[in-house]
Amino acid sequence: MQALLLKYKNYLIFFTLLVLLIALKIINPSFIKSISYISFDLYQKVFPLEKQDSNVVIIDIDEKSLSKFGQFPWSRNVFAQIIEKVSATEPKAIGFDIFFTEKDKQSPEEIIKAYNLTPNDVVQLQNIKGHDEIFREGLEKSNSVIAVLGSIVSSRGTYDRSAKAKFLSKGGDPKEFTYSFPYSIGSLEKLEKSAKGLGSISFLDQTDGIIRSLPLLVRFNNKLYPTMGLEMVRVGDNQKNLYVELNDVGITRISSRPHKIYSDPNGIIWIRYKKSLKNQYISASSVFDGKFDESRFKNKYVLIGASAQGLFDLVKIPLGVTIPGVEVHANVIENILNQSYLIRNPNTYIFELLFSIIVACVTFFFSQKIKPKFSLSIFFGSFASVVIIGFGVFLFRSELIDISYPIFMLTITFLTGLYFRFVEENRIALANLQKEAKLLKERELAGEVQKSLFPDISSFENFIYATNVPARDVSGDYFDVVNVNNNEYFFTLADVSGKGIKAGMYMAKASSIFRTLSNLSYPLEKVVFGVNNELVEAKFKGMFVTAVFGKFNIETGDVTFVNAGHESIMVFDRNKNFEFIKSELPPIGIIKYFTESMVKSRTINLKDKTFVVYTDGVTEGYLKNGEELGAEGVERIVTSLDNITPKNIVDSIANELNWGGEKLRDDITCLALDLKNTELVQLKKKKKE
Repeated sequence: MQALLLKYKNYLIFFTLLVLLIALKIINPSFIKSISYISFDLYQKVFPLEKQDSNVVIIDIDEKSLSKFGQFPWSRNVFAQIIEKVSATEPKAIGFDIFFTEKDKQSPEEIIKAYNLTPNDVVQLQNIKGHDEIFREGLEKSNSVIAVLGSIVSSRGTYDRSAKAKFLSKGGDPKEFTYSFPYSIGSLEKLEKSAKGLGSISFLDQTDGIIRSLPLLVRFNNKLYPTMGLEMVRVGDNQKNLYVELNDVGITRISSRPHKIYSDPNGIIWIRYKKSLKNQYISASSVFDGKFDESRFKNKYVLIGASAQGLFDLVKIPLGVTIPGVEVHANVIENILNQSYLIRNPNTYIFELLFSIIVACVTFFFSQKIKPKFSLSIFFGSFASVVIIGFGVFLFRSELIDISYPIFMLTITFLTGLYFRFVEENRIALANLQKEAKLLKERELAGEVQKSLFPDISSFENFIYATNVPARDVSGDYFDVVNVNNNEYFFTLADVSGKGIKAGMYMAKASSIFRTLSNLSYPLEKVVFGVNNELVEAKFKGMFVTAVFGKFNIETGDVTFVNAGHESIMVFDRNKNFEFIKSELPPIGIIKYFTESMVKSRTINLKDKTFVVYTDGVTEGYLKNGEELGAEGVERIVTSLDNITPKNIVDSIANELNWGGEKLRDDITCLALDLKNTELVQLKKKKKE
């Protein structure tokens, strides 16, 4: 069980992290919401609403108007004249993003109360109609909508008047799902009664102050009110009722015939903003003076609001700009009329969660299974897929999908996977280093052991000499000299296929067989036959030996030899005439010879000749100039020698290749046999005896 846990430890940690990330999404703390809002804002910044035929005109209380009429609030008479002039152009509806909470202090009746006037002045003022009354009459004669405001702080008074719209609901009571404000602010009762509609201008509290959404329905004092934009559409269409459809979750649709608006369960829509509505503004002073094109207002929804800095009605929107609050309501009206509002489907939440889990799991899995550069491609591919899906759904369905959470989840799990991969690869690298260090030590030891297998030929180096220079710690080459009686010697030089410890072990096996058979003084053919058969039976798959086996007599000077798949044997006389004797047999250890008679040997006399054999590490070895030595190079080295002895020949060849440059390509092994001075050797032996 413990071993199983260790094996899948990374996956257990990952799934634990995944559960925590899912819980984070479900809890949805403020910082997760903020990240989501960033992605929603990005959609609109990249693809703001295309310019459409404008349905809304904004009469702007701007700096120019303040210069003309003075500081706000203005006399109601100003608004009365504006209503009169605009109403004459037959607009759909006129909405006031302004409150009229107190009586007009510039009205005649209020001046009478405020000042100590003469009776004559009082009489004169009493004959003048009050400004509030003039404004009320203007409201009554027009399709006007007055603002109401929900508040979370106590106001100077709470207005408790019912909405003008009648709410017809299907499937439940919308009050159970709509956002409620504990306090509310409205206008004078007589003004509200004269207006055709009451529209909420309440914004929901946003943590970052950016207005992204708006409740189409709100509650004050347990009474429903439509938002300003929805109410103006209702009034403009001369509808009395607003229709609300619900299910078990909440509100699904709000209608002002013929317009149907799909909302979230709380009756909230996400506003899609135009890049700018500046061309839809007209100064209030221009309207008052009659300096406007009447066609601009005909069949339009007219909003009256303030852009002047001193009136503090400025809000931030997702496009990254600050606009007058009245423009938010203008965008809502445009969204309703053109069905361009954004949708945040409740089911989308489940899709986002499942999609995030799938993307995270796939990315983590590949980060563990493939190389980092390829897993990085998977990460960026997944990243791009999330972004493309999010923007695609936004553009073609006007639906908001939170791409920030899948990206957040994707990044966390990918970095976690990379960390696990980094830790695992470091662990493997460390294990490999330790393994390599151990193997190096073993190879060094094997090399030392192997060196002990090579014979000590110092006692007969006058007539036979050999050397081995391994390319690595353990050589795959081999030479041996065995003295079977006073005058007879067996010798061999072999090259095992492959390199390293395995080749060294194969060489040691061949060496032991050769020594055993040589010490029995078997005929050379029987020795070769026996070595071959033993190696064929050995469990060294795919390995073989090229070798030269020989037997010589120092008294007669005869050498008998067999070349089994090895390099050509070099033989030269005193005049340095060279002969190269090729192999007539396949390498040792591949096939069994049927009879000893198939092993063909050759005998030559070396009283006036020299016998040289070497491995392919000699002929294929590099010289200082970068060229291979080759057989011609061996011939050149021998020809250049003044003193022809076995030791000089072997040492000269080895020194030519082992010059201290690049690492050797292959093991260097060379053996030379010269029996011209064997009489001297025999004489020395007799003296010793």
